[in-house]
Amino acid sequence: MGAPAQPEFGELGTAVAFQLARQWKKPPRAIAQELAAGIGAIEGVAALEPAGNGYLNVRFERGYYGRQALEGAGGVPATARTEKIIVEHTNINPNKAAHIGHLRNAVLGDTFVRMLRARGYQVEVQNYIDNTGVQVADVVAGFHFLENKALDQVAELARGERFDYLCWDLYARTSAYYKEHPEALAWRAETLHAVESGQGVLAGMAHLVADAVVHAHLKTMWRLGIAYDVLPRESEILHLKFWATAFDLLRQRGAIQLETEGKNSGCWVMPASSFSDDSADQDSKVIVRSNGTVTYVGKDIAYQLWKFGLLGKDFFYRVWSVYPDGKQVWVSTDEPQPAGHAFGAGARVYNVIDSRQSYLQNVVVAGLRALGYTDQAERSVHFSYEMVALSPRTCVELGIQLSEEDQKRSYVEVSGRKGLGVKADDLIDKLIETAAREVDSRHPDAPAAERLQVATQIAIGALRYFMLKFTRNTVIAFDFQEALSFEGDTGPYVQYAAVRARNILRKFGERGDKLPDFAAILDENAMRRHLASEDFWQLLVAASKADAAIEWALASGEPAHVAKFAFTLAQSFNNFYHAHPVIHEENAERRAFLLWMTAYFGAQLDRTLTVLGIELPVYM
Repeated sequence: MGAPAQPEFGELGTAVAFQLARQWKKPPRAIAQELAAGIGAIEGVAALEPAGNGYLNVRFERGYYGRQALEGAGGVPATARTEKIIVEHTNINPNKAAHIGHLRNAVLGDTFVRMLRARGYQVEVQNYIDNTGVQVADVVAGFHFLENKALDQVAELARGERFDYLCWDLYARTSAYYKEHPEALAWRAETLHAVESGQGVLAGMAHLVADAVVHAHLKTMWRLGIAYDVLPRESEILHLKFWATAFDLLRQRGAIQLETEGKNSGCWVMPASSFSDDSADQDSKVIVRSNGTVTYVGKDIAYQLWKFGLLGKDFFYRVWSVYPDGKQVWVSTDEPQPAGHAFGAGARVYNVIDSRQSYLQNVVVAGLRALGYTDQAERSVHFSYEMVALSPRTCVELGIQLSEEDQKRSYVEVSGRKGLGVKADDLIDKLIETAAREVDSRHPDAPAAERLQVATQIAIGALRYFMLKFTRNTVIAFDFQEALSFEGDTGPYVQYAAVRARNILRKFGERGDKLPDFAAILDENAMRRHLASEDFWQLLVAASKADAAIEWALASGEPAHVAKFAFTLAQSFNNFYHAHPVIHEENAERRAFLLWMTAYFGAQLDRTLTVLGIELPVYM
């Protein structure tokens, strides 16, 4: 069932008659007529109408529908679900500051979590910390070999401000040094071995660097209202023998094999036929290198098995930190802890990872299938997305030097390895600074702290909305001016509509008037009278679809649908506001109806913005 193509045909339509035609051996229109006649009266339904060659349209009884919306029963109720859903997102390598590309991952993941929770799902949010990978090893190698720093010197730096920025620059310098001095790649190999064994100065330095950078990442994400339940770390996957257990399972089932010749001689590989339909043109995937170190995808197979509760092992957990709202975030550890918290063992798993990692995600799912876990493989979802670039004019605003060629491009790619990019905190700071100038000009007499809070809410709303309004398979060219505009398909535009709805009700009270008792005044008959207006009726139906928009977004895996609903609703409210002088309406019952519609619009906008992770400022 869905909405008919034209609103004049009703509120719902179904093609069930076409589906029954072969079974009943009758024309679809005749079946639709029989169904309409045979179903009889339905509470809240004004008519069942056959249409076209066999469609059956449903018209709601407007007075009943309006009253149900007033009583809070106009939407689709959220049902508590018993299954646990795991959403893993953000997972930034803990070797440098977060950048703009990481923000799309985190905002998409966080919004998907909010959507699930809004519809009654039990969700566990994981942020995987790859603290034993190549990126961390390169920063450690930079400190130890390139800058000759001792462990205590790095510890002192880690206690200072912007350590993640310092690591950003060092990572770029180390990468450049490798390019000029390929023999220095031996530093990486030595560091990786030390980190994976967990022994020695290099391992201690890696632990220190990763932990300090993770603390910085969590602070950055909290600025966007993003929090996590647990931080599973790669180091524990190794130290607690998660990978060793997974390796034994894969080897015993024949899912991986030891190559004895060719370029992968000495490596354990997964045959291409396991994860690719074009296996003739695809190399086998190395799971364990010839030097004994395990690749990212090998550790990720072990991690995915744990997520589904299939590994027969668990981490120990300790509290990592406490968010300003009092919520605790936990971290995996290999040190025994008092029993109490358990994570993992999900029924479904969503991995929010860049679309460029699709190949590796296919290998992970192939590992589950090879072990016989076909159901879990089907419920393992790669929630992919395309990259974030910058518009050329935003590069200029951020002080990024562009070549003449880049200035002519529609977007400019960034590269953390080359040190070219926009750090997330710098972007957020710039957005707040820009929004603050607008807020200061509009409300110069408001307290400074309040103006800053409003500017922050507008900036964060603009950023989150921009990251969400595009479908996941769209490359984003982030643009300052577009994101912060108060007009068009933007976060500030939607915020402005919600603030305006609240201000109408506030101004009504400031005149000395008390809001009417909507429930007493607007009974079904009153609702029917006012909703006889097609404009009012279509506005109410549109505003009542917040829950349906979330359900649709969940079914399609596209948070962009919720953003689009918010924008459409804001447009509808602005049209309503301009067409009807709410607080100046002289007829008492009509004024009560207009005030209720304003309150309803505001509540639906506020609910939708909450799902998008966007706060409502006190003014705009």
